Amino acid sequence: MSVTDDAIAKIKAMIVSGDLTPGSRLPREADLAAEIGVSRNSLREAVRALSLVRILDVRQGDGTFVASLEPNSLLDAMSFLLEFHQDDSVLDILGVRRILEPAATALAAQHMTDEQITHLRTLVEPASASVTDLVALDLSFHAAIATASGNKVLASLLDSLSMPTTRARIWRGVTEEGAFERTVAEHRGICDAIAARDPQLAQARALAHVAGVMEWLGRAVE
Repeated sequence: MSVTDDAIAKIKAMIVSGDLTPGSRLPREADLAAEIGVSRNSLREAVRALSLVRILDVRQGDGTFVASLEPNSLLDAMSFLLEFHQDDSVLDILGVRRILEPAATALAAQHMTDEQITHLRTLVEPASASVTDLVALDLSFHAAIATASGNKVLASLLDSLSMPTTRARIWRGVTEEGAFERTVAEHRGICDAIAARDPQLAQARALAHVAGVMEWLGRAVE
């Protein structure tokens, strides 16, 4: 279990035990981090994850509160978590991407124009530290590579496989330590291999990239 996952579990335990009740405000960040024994960065990631599934309500300038936990909110949270943890099809989809995406990346290294590579580099570095912004950029990055493969059928297949894994990508971004930085570094490496016109290196880096996501997701759904 990652440090962030541990922080999530401890906050949830405080809610279940009644130490934190619906509508109550969480203690100051420094105090809560010390109480549950994690760093403030890990606590922030845990809060982001729990706000994503509507367990916590982050109000800018006012603090973080336990959500109402009314049936509608709980159903939204449960549908997200059940979809993420119990739907093996996400792993199956990533398995297909693991087969197709390295091939598309190798083709892109042979066919991408200088202008396309310049555009691809703009999709590597996110303008903010927002996980949702990174995921949106991630989708555009992989779509640009698939399009540049020159194979319209392959690009269409990869496009159809991309959106169903979006929630898993967001969940990884907010719960796994260093996922944000690792994704950017791996994208940069793939882009460099394409720019070097090295199909084999581009293929290997794309394979390692998708395989890393699969490995994390496999652990998360167990």
